[in-house]
Amino acid sequence: MELAMAADELKTVVNRLRRAQGQIAGVIKMIEEGRDCEDVVTQLAAASRALDKAGFAIIATGLQHCLTDSDMAASGDREQMRARLEKLFLSLA
Repeated sequence: MELAMAADELKTVVNRLRRAQGQIAGVIKMIEEGRDCEDVVTQLAAASRALDKAGFAIIATGLQHCLTDSDMAASGDREQMRARLEKLFLSLA
């Protein structure tokens, strides 16, 4: 399954991933500096949410793309693709 996203969707996902990357770098630095556990966990939770949102956006885009792809509908692969997308979606839960 190819990841095909509109430019605005791609920008949003990439921004979320960059935000998560920065937050994870911050968590690493906080741990190395011996910062307060509550602060570390708060930052880690924020990074996790950013990754979740990016993952959901990617899966939603894939779902939309696959369900509107006329070649897939004609070839009978729609159920197989639905199962693959469901598995991906559940991996984020």
